[in-house]
Amino acid sequence: MNDLLILGVGNLLLTDEGIGVHAVNDLLQKYHIPDGIEVVDGGTAGMELLTFIARARQVIILDAIKTGQKAGTIICLEDEQVPVFFRTKLSPHQLGLSDILAAVKLTGEQPEKVTIFGIEPHKIELGMELSDIVAVQLDSFIDLIVKKVNGLGFKLSEKQSPSA
Repeated sequence: MNDLLILGVGNLLLTDEGIGVHAVNDLLQKYHIPDGIEVVDGGTAGMELLTFIARARQVIILDAIKTGQKAGTIICLEDEQVPVFFRTKLSPHQLGLSDILAAVKLTGEQPEKVTIFGIEPHKIELGMELSDIVAVQLDSFIDLIVKKVNGLGFKLSEKQSPSA
């Protein structure tokens, strides 16, 4: 069992829809991930993610979230807000995640805590790059995730960049 799962979901082929996967890749490139944390690029997988979620005490999900707010707005949902998130379709992956969380609850393997971090997308269209509006928020998004993880008692430390 892992203490924490950081799960990025999204489709890299649909511009801002891929923000969760971009964020996970950034975390893996820029930070040392300590023991007890599993970082997973969930892409567009569905029930295949059940195993990862079932073996985690805490889960942080990263995704594009449509709330009607200004594009680029960072959203954090925790505790009692998470079930509300699944009542209103805010993310293209929501149905799969809702099903997975229901399945782990039925088996008694649900995480103690689920947090969802998202960014309001600007564009969801064919393309592999984030829109400028969302791309400019990526560093702030990562900073919030790192603060949350560190607040849970873990230590994500930045990798040293090689000297020029």
